[in-house]
Amino acid sequence: MTETSDQGKDPLVAGRREQHQKILESGGYPHRYDRTHLADDLHRLFSDLAPGSETDTRVSVAGRLMLHRSFGKLQFGTLQDVTGTIQLFVDRATLGDDGANRFSEVDLGDWLGASGVIMTTRKGELSVRVDDFVVLQKSLRPFPDKWHGLHDIELRSRRRYVDLMVNEEARNVARARTVVVAELRRQFETRGFIEVETPVLLREATGAMARPFATHHHALDMDMYLRIATELFLKRLVVGGMEKVFEIGRIFRNEGVDSTHNPEFTMLEAYEAFADYTDMMTLVEEVIPEVARAVTGGTKVSYQGRELDLTPPLRRATMTDLVSERLGHPVDLDSDKGELAGWAGELGIEVEEVWSQARLISEIYEQAVEPEIWAPTLVTHQPVEVSPLARRNPDDPRLADRFELVVAGSEYANAFSELNDPDDQRERFEAQAVARAAGDLEAHPVDEDYLLALEYGLPPTGGLGIGVDRLVMLLTDQAHIREVILFPTLRPESQP
Repeated sequence: MTETSDQGKDPLVAGRREQHQKILESGGYPHRYDRTHLADDLHRLFSDLAPGSETDTRVSVAGRLMLHRSFGKLQFGTLQDVTGTIQLFVDRATLGDDGANRFSEVDLGDWLGASGVIMTTRKGELSVRVDDFVVLQKSLRPFPDKWHGLHDIELRSRRRYVDLMVNEEARNVARARTVVVAELRRQFETRGFIEVETPVLLREATGAMARPFATHHHALDMDMYLRIATELFLKRLVVGGMEKVFEIGRIFRNEGVDSTHNPEFTMLEAYEAFADYTDMMTLVEEVIPEVARAVTGGTKVSYQGRELDLTPPLRRATMTDLVSERLGHPVDLDSDKGELAGWAGELGIEVEEVWSQARLISEIYEQAVEPEIWAPTLVTHQPVEVSPLARRNPDDPRLADRFELVVAGSEYANAFSELNDPDDQRERFEAQAVARAAGDLEAHPVDEDYLLALEYGLPPTGGLGIGVDRLVMLLTDQAHIREVILFPTLRPESQP
């Protein structure tokens, strides 16, 4: 039975609806309320008020009632606003019998406005001695019993509004996310990057190897796709002379859902003319620690019971070196394909016959190496075959001048020297198109307009992408991406 189908059968809901109807019949709810102070304002202003004191300072507060206790002629309420809580002290001598009786009928979850003087109880609890109050909106539903303990991640994600009411950690994570985004923006703006916006709805989903979400534009009668990256549009802007640009935006990929993936997520992408992937390494080593300081106060953080040190310089290692360490055998792109396939099979990787040495090494890395990397590591020189937009390494053209930032088994950033040769880019797009025609739904389509832009000339450029959601997870010690996205993608509770 769903929550909406049992409204008339739940006696608690029925009782609240009766009170709601009484309020409507007696004039209804106010359209606004003049609040003079927030909870943390009062705690700061009156932090030195001695126990058992009363002031002549009259205030008006507003928020949601989270606790209600009655002791004879005294009642106490805990009012929660966006900054914290303040106690309401209700006595019949001040509020009168009628007011006290009305207050006894309020329910947990109700939105209240209350006025009175500031005081402290004998135990030193800062309070508002209420001489007037109004119900701003009745909560027709009580907090569900199954919310006690707040351990059900899926339930909390589905009913985020309830989670935020009762879970201080959820509110703290939401606030931390705003700090992360604001600090990222500040770090790039202070370095001269210009924030821009690029299209979300596209004729072709380009800029990454991922399956897109498809839709149809009826007025123009054409299929369109939600973007899987902002990359190619941002690089078009560099072609146009905007030498340092960045965007913080929503990305959509038609992929599975797990602890580190959500089909709708937030990325920061930045591009800088006349730079390369080594400059992007420096940028990551400068920006990420500053974001950590803004959120946690330092560059050493605790994540899932283990310490992580984000202080630069970070460890640097090539993908092939890391795979060699894992296998106990030196490997590179010239290694025997059969041996690589055998080692991959021993690791439980399902190998496809068409995979090249580069693809085998990449799969071994992704499935057996990356999940084991704990300390922040800049993993460099991925094969060009899996880096269709990256510039070739001059010493080995089969490798890309690229790196990924890996922390605690997950990728947090991806960057490379941008491929700016239009002929090389066309060859790679066409190779991807062959794979796409063979059924690879994540293969990159040919973007003819982007190729045209490259023919006008893209200067040497470094590009960087940072996963905002995962960064929030790291800095707030959350193991599941659903904890840092206010409204994550979830399977429906029941099919219609």
